[in-house]
Amino acid sequence: MRDVVFLGSAKAELIAFPVTARHMAGRQLMLVQLGREPVDWKPMTTIGPGAAEIRVSDATGAYRVIYVAKFKDTVFVLRCFKKTSQKTSRRDLDVAIARYRLIAEQ
Repeated sequence: MRDVVFLGSAKAELIAFPVTARHMAGRQLMLVQLGREPVDWKPMTTIGPGAAEIRVSDATGAYRVIYVAKFKDTVFVLRCFKKTSQKTSRRDLDVAIARYRLIAEQ
């Protein structure tokens, strides 16, 4: 099982999700840790190679977890947020890109 490393405020962002959405996102991250695909996800090539987005929804809205799992031993969680429009906001993308660059430089 791979380790999960939260970059920046990603862990606090995930903890701020409502309980149901947080549990769903956590289960999906566990699948990624085990080398499997989440139930609902899409690649996020605008962020960088290997970046993907877990998509979960509950009664309060849609939530996203952007992560990178292309490394052998670690899953990096870049950004967690509530989706407020059809398109991912520029701010959320910029934060994820900046955090992606931190791991790409290593």
